[in-house]
Amino acid sequence: MNIKLIIFDFDGTLGDTRGIVVTTMQQTLQELGQPMRSDEDCAATIGLPLAGCFRKLIPEATDEVIQQCVDTYHRLFDINKDRIKPQTFPHVKETLEELHRRGICMTVATSRGLDSLKDLLTDMGIIQYFDYLLGADSVTKHKPDPEPVLQTLHTMHIDASETLVVGDMPVDILMGSRAGCRTCAVTYGNATREELEEAGADYIIDDFQDLLHATIIHL
Repeated sequence: MNIKLIIFDFDGTLGDTRGIVVTTMQQTLQELGQPMRSDEDCAATIGLPLAGCFRKLIPEATDEVIQQCVDTYHRLFDINKDRIKPQTFPHVKETLEELHRRGICMTVATSRGLDSLKDLLTDMGIIQYFDYLLGADSVTKHKPDPEPVLQTLHTMHIDASETLVVGDMPVDILMGSRAGCRTCAVTYGNATREELEEAGADYIIDDFQDLLHATIIHL
């Protein structure tokens, strides 16, 4: 069956946000006097809701400390986004335009807040390609739970068998497969190819424009 809907992750899939995310996490830890974590440790949390990121980085932290981290991160991120401006990955804009031309519905399911997602998509000049946006504050259960995908399918009135979920982290792949969708992992994001293979991705691509390959989209 042909693909009618593609559900994209944002961070590490559409937008190259690793620099600003890692820097802001480390600044947050430093400001609050928490143990510093490496670039790799911080990047490994991308894809989780922000509170979940800090719970993974500071497993012994209380709920109060986690909330302080979230609030501090948001404040610092707003400062950093003008200095460390996130960009789309290579070939994202051209590929989205071609998929749109072919009549594919496209949405985003992210673990960042909806307002932040809208701001970044607008700044990157690609928000017009998406028919529905879902943020961490749009659902009660987050990746790798299938709820973000199931909610999107319900909203778009499209079956899971006609849907492809695209992401850069194992949680994206697990979210899609648990909802009954086919999945495609990108290798240029924040996880290794081995991690994506272990998560069970149906397709693995090295370049975003490979989405246009007939064996993936089945047009």
